[in-house]
Amino acid sequence: MKHHARVVLVTAVLLLSTPPAWSQERDALVTRGEQTFVSQGCYGCHLVGKFGTPIGPDLSHLGAKYPAAYLTRWLGDPQSVRPSSHMPKLELSAEEVQALVAYLASLK
Repeated sequence: MKHHARVVLVTAVLLLSTPPAWSQERDALVTRGEQTFVSQGCYGCHLVGKFGTPIGPDLSHLGAKYPAAYLTRWLGDPQSVRPSSHMPKLELSAEEVQALVAYLASLK
């Protein structure tokens, strides 16, 4: 095998075996979103899997139904998206909204 071919092969193996930095950052954001879901008490009205209370909609597959942009608008002001909504407007920081959106979008 020529030197160039070996370099390409080694590079390909390294790229395929190392998760990209953005993937690790995304996983960390999803984890923070799950923690925010718990710390903000979202489970008091919503189910994710078998965790939570079935007062509001089950969020177990929310990410398959709605894009992140919609979830961001929803978390910012539910009544502006759907005036008949019973969900209150939450006092969330921009970072909490971003993390919650990542978590909810991951639920498929």
